[in-house]
Parts: sequence; structure tokens; C-alpha cells
Amino acid sequence: MDDEKIVDLFWQRSESAITETSAKYGALCGKIAYGILGNSQDSEEIVNMAYLRLWDAVPPKRPQPILPFLAKIVRNLALNRLKAEHTQKRYSGEFAVSLDELDECIPDKKGIQSDSVHIRDCLNTFLKAEKRTARSIFVLRYFYCESIEEIAQKTGFSESKVKSMLFRTRNKLRKYLESEGISI
Repeated sequence: MDDEKIVDLFWQRSESAITETSAKYGALCGKIAYGILGNSQDSEEIVNMAYLRLWDAVPPKRPQPILPFLAKIVRNLALNRLKAEHTQKRYSGEFAVSLDELDECIPDKKGIQSDSVHIRDCLNTFLKAEKRTARSIFVLRYFYCESIEEIAQKTGFSESKVKSMLFRTRNKLRKYLESEGISI
């Protein structure tokens, strides 16, 4: 079923909206949550919570396409769960590896709240300027928390090529953020 019909089901308050969403995007949502949490049971719970949040958000919203909207809900719920469970910063799964990779190009924690909108805007501007392939690989790794191996399979590149592209993109991002006055 296409996204527009799924959103229409939500607007009609039909329970089949959740069934159709789960059938179409459940596996990907579970993968995003598992990549962050590293636990199947917690991931399943997060995905179910995301469906409830989606149910509450549509209506009044009418997201088109629905996947980025749902993926963001899943990711935020999983990150909040991770933060709540690991106050001592002991992360697990593919998310921990991707966090370590980003350490050299993300701003220091001091003042990050006040600059978060500026940082977000800079990141969006940076990614829009990147080539489509580099941007896609970056998003797969750092938003969807996919492994290097999975990205290589999806793109047809070797794992070393994917690592190299991510390394270059992170370095460019660091330089860009610094040029925008964001301290790293």
C-alpha cells in the first residue's frame, strides 16, 4: 500500500493503518531501533511506541512520505531510551561505533543546547552540498546506524571504499563546522 493510502487510514482512525505501516516499514524501524539499542526486546517495544506516536500525530499532520517521519520518531524514542538506561554513557550496538566515529567532527558538549539549531542548519546545508552518494552513505551510517558491511552491500562499494568515503565526509564536515564558528 502506498504512503498516501496509509495516511488516509490514519485520518479515518482505522486500526489497519498500524497494520499496513508495520507491514511496510516494521523491519526498517526495528533495524533502526536495534542499531541504537542493541537489544531485540527493547527495539520491538520502541517500534510499538513509535506506532502509537504516529497514531497520535496523524491527524493533524499528514506526512508525505511517511518513512522519514516514522524513522525520526523511532530514532528519537530509541535515543531517549538509551540515554535513560545508560546515564554513564555505556552505549552498545552499531550506534556506539558510529558515535565514536563522529567524535572528531561533532561539537563539544559545552554550549551545544544553545547552538543546536545553528548546528542542525549547518549540518543540513553541508549535506545538501555533498554528492548524493556521499550524503546517502553518511545518512545510512549516522542516522539509520547501519554497519559498514550493510552499507557496502546496499551501495555495491567495497567496505574499504565506504570507510574511506565516511572518513572524508567526516573530515569535510569538521572543517565546514569550524568555518561556521562551531567549536569542535
